[in-house]
Amino acid sequence: MGASVLWLRRDLRLQDNPALLEAAARGAVLPLFVLDPVLLGPAGAVRTAFLLRCLRALDVSLGGRLVVRHGDPSVVVPAVAREAGADAVVAAADFGPYGQARDGRVGDRVTFVRVASPYAVEPGAVAKADGTPYQVFTPYYRAWTMHGSAPPAPRPDPSTLAWVEGVASDPIPADPPFDAVLPRAGEDAALARLDAFLADAVADYGARRDRPDADGTSRLSPYLRWGCVHPRTVLARLGRTEGESALRRQLAWRDFYADVLLQRPDSARANWNGAYDALPCDTDVAARGRFDAWAAGRTGYPIVDAGMRQLLGEGWVHNRVRMIAASFLVKDLHCPWTWGARWFLAHLVDGDLASNHHGWQWVAGSGTDAAPYFRVFNPVRQGATFDPDGVYVRRWVPELAGVAAADIHDPARLTALKATLAAPPGLAGYPDPVVDHAEERAEALRRYGLVRAAGTRRP
Repeated sequence: MGASVLWLRRDLRLQDNPALLEAAARGAVLPLFVLDPVLLGPAGAVRTAFLLRCLRALDVSLGGRLVVRHGDPSVVVPAVAREAGADAVVAAADFGPYGQARDGRVGDRVTFVRVASPYAVEPGAVAKADGTPYQVFTPYYRAWTMHGSAPPAPRPDPSTLAWVEGVASDPIPADPPFDAVLPRAGEDAALARLDAFLADAVADYGARRDRPDADGTSRLSPYLRWGCVHPRTVLARLGRTEGESALRRQLAWRDFYADVLLQRPDSARANWNGAYDALPCDTDVAARGRFDAWAAGRTGYPIVDAGMRQLLGEGWVHNRVRMIAASFLVKDLHCPWTWGARWFLAHLVDGDLASNHHGWQWVAGSGTDAAPYFRVFNPVRQGATFDPDGVYVRRWVPELAGVAAADIHDPARLTALKATLAAPPGLAGYPDPVVDHAEERAEALRRYGLVRAAGTRRP
């Protein structure tokens, strides 16, 4: 029996890890994680800190055997394989544009075995009858459901495995400075969160997941991002209730966007629908100022500001509020969706290129299965509908702590209230609205009309 390097990327766990089992079947295992500067650069401090904490937790589970190195994986991985006397490198497949190119370079230098992936259904595994990829989620979801996923792989006992000894590891770096409050990291935390959600909140998930004022979401996304839990493990525990079906559908969205990115790697940086390249956007100094107000949660629209402050405070934003904030940036402030996508990706603990960038294009109307061009989220109405008592806004916008629910989502009412003797303390420090939503909605429809007049062009 030989030895193998288990190159970990987005699979920081022992349970349901087919790549680990494959490496163990080949002989002694050297678990390796490479801190790649190309990926760490855009990750931001919050996601980097969570990754480092997940690595520390995994190292404990492995009895201190995790080898961490810094540098270009195409150089580092073959070098570690030589140090370990390994005849193969085993890893879960990566379907992103950078990951595929990187893995190709590694595969040119060492025997590289790909086993499974971070997805329930691998990108490219589901296609139409004519072999072309799906561009709309609903038919994709039907095919995804029929395809199914493999059952979870068993968790091995580390004490029963053979390990490669004597290969030095770099220290896992200290967390970079950041201000957000992060969830507990690692596989045990992921499984505990899954247990708690299935025992309590999943029953109401279908009805409550759109309510940012309620703790009704799974909060599994950071763990799925780094593979502390695999979606197979989640799916294997889901029944057919409304809440469980809603969560299953969300996991399918994750796979769908990964499939889109595989088919169209250029959509990571540009419009999936090239017709929207002609959409006029504001990119001047004034637009940058409005973007800065949006990023800081100082737009004067409470539901938007609450979401942007939650992003800075937790490295996470409720999904409904992500859509509201994205619509406001793109269709009220007329900024390029790429500005917002990059900001989110730099600050989200669960930031994922495929889901993040295609979610932004869904809002902007330029992606697959996109929101209709005329859908412009009204932040006042959205706030009143999904945070009717103002609980979410008050949590993240303390200036509005004393404002009544009837006024809390409406900038016009807040402005009028400021001028009265009854204005609550702190309200004076809350900004007036940066734009008038009704006017900017009309302007957005005018601009989108120019694209439609020119004809919609898809891939």
